[in-house]
Amino acid sequence: MIETDVRIDARESAVAYELEKRLVVGIASSALFDLAEADAVFREQGEEAYRAYQEQHLDDALSKGVAFPFIRRLLSLNDLSPDDPLVEVIVLSRNDPDTGLRVMRSIQSHGLSISRAIFMQGRSPYHFMPALNMSLFLSANETDVREAVALGLPAGRVLGPAAADESDDQELRIAFDFDGVLADDASERIYQTDGLEGFRSHETMNAATPHDPGPLRDFLANINRLQQHEEEQRAKDPDYKIRVHVSLVTARNAPAHERAVRSLKGWGVTVNDAFFLGNIDKSTIMGVLKPHIFFDDQVRHVAGTARSTPSVHVPFGKMNEPKRPTPDEAPQ
Repeated sequence: MIETDVRIDARESAVAYELEKRLVVGIASSALFDLAEADAVFREQGEEAYRAYQEQHLDDALSKGVAFPFIRRLLSLNDLSPDDPLVEVIVLSRNDPDTGLRVMRSIQSHGLSISRAIFMQGRSPYHFMPALNMSLFLSANETDVREAVALGLPAGRVLGPAAADESDDQELRIAFDFDGVLADDASERIYQTDGLEGFRSHETMNAATPHDPGPLRDFLANINRLQQHEEEQRAKDPDYKIRVHVSLVTARNAPAHERAVRSLKGWGVTVNDAFFLGNIDKSTIMGVLKPHIFFDDQVRHVAGTARSTPSVHVPFGKMNEPKRPTPDEAPQ
């Protein structure tokens, strides 16, 4: 009788790593790091020069980008469940595996607990978001973000400065606009067709009817689950300091505020603060609130906030549809 030596690789026998119960965020290297210098080489000298540049600088850690403070703090919440991480961040990159090496070494150099990545040479990686249970994808590539949102995927384009990542500030402050971000843009469409008074009348009449969810409602729900873990930790340890703080910052004001509040409650999600600003410039609030990331669907808003606050444009809804040229603007 011949005995067969069957050996199973530990990696194959291990229990599969499930993503369903975790908050999963996809991050492009362009959102996590400052790639301005490398991108300039690519644009001005071409792909081969870019490859050579990345190889030459392989051990030079990339500088922190717009989303770095947000991602670092998000990952730090895994200390609430060290054996079963609550948060998973996965790199989704247009780099190929060779040029992506510098990204992964930079992640290690900065001490980020990111070990999973998808590198696709010159191609858009957002198609893998549903397979990876992602509730958010951040990138500086406008085309990738717009295409992802057009497919109904929760994505945003990062804008603004690489804010100082203060090590003594352990909080994670997240701010959301409402219409076109947490909610759909149905009311924005009413505003565009019927004006401010028509919008207010419509929202007052429908105050008890929750909006349909927008692209980032599920992301907020996942953030709320992290907050619940924090509350459970504080119940066990009264000295534990809550880190995650969520704010709603919207151009709505009374009487349209009520439907927003009722919608949040109807969806089963919560925020810690709400700012109903009317036409007050949101950047004035951001200067005091100092969120580590702010999500808004309107370019004019993020253009203001991005001067001082890491901001994300979510190109969702009618306001972000490409404008059709008039006959006078049409190509000749």
